[in-house]
Amino acid sequence: MNSGGILYPNVTSLPSQTGVSHSERPSRKGDKGEVNREFENVLDKELEKTGGEDLTQVRTPLKFSAHATQRLRDRNLSFDPMTMEKIKDAIDKAEAKGVDDTLVLTSNAALIVNVKNRTVITAMDRSALVGNVFTQIDGAVVV
Repeated sequence: MNSGGILYPNVTSLPSQTGVSHSERPSRKGDKGEVNREFENVLDKELEKTGGEDLTQVRTPLKFSAHATQRLRDRNLSFDPMTMEKIKDAIDKAEAKGVDDTLVLTSNAALIVNVKNRTVITAMDRSALVGNVFTQIDGAVVV
């Protein structure tokens, strides 16, 4: 409605204008049906990559910071595949408890891990643990 040159915002058209009916409008890319089909196609491709495995169960890989990598080299520490799985399981447990930074103790090493980023921050061998104080952690997991 136009009154004295003022157009009220709740007015969708002026009487002098002729609009295009909804059925005459061209369909746009991105209509809800098409978007849903695109999403389903992407989801199907991702599921195929995982072999149909539940995507909520796919773990982000464990990373090692440059500092932790250097410490592992300096201290001649390595982990067999079984121990790596135990470390990943420990991080999953810490995450489930809401831990941000955790100390993970293995049979031969201690690791400080940022749980959210799944990144090992530093590492030391078990013999060097005596007398150390671990700060800025809010959990510990023994594997």
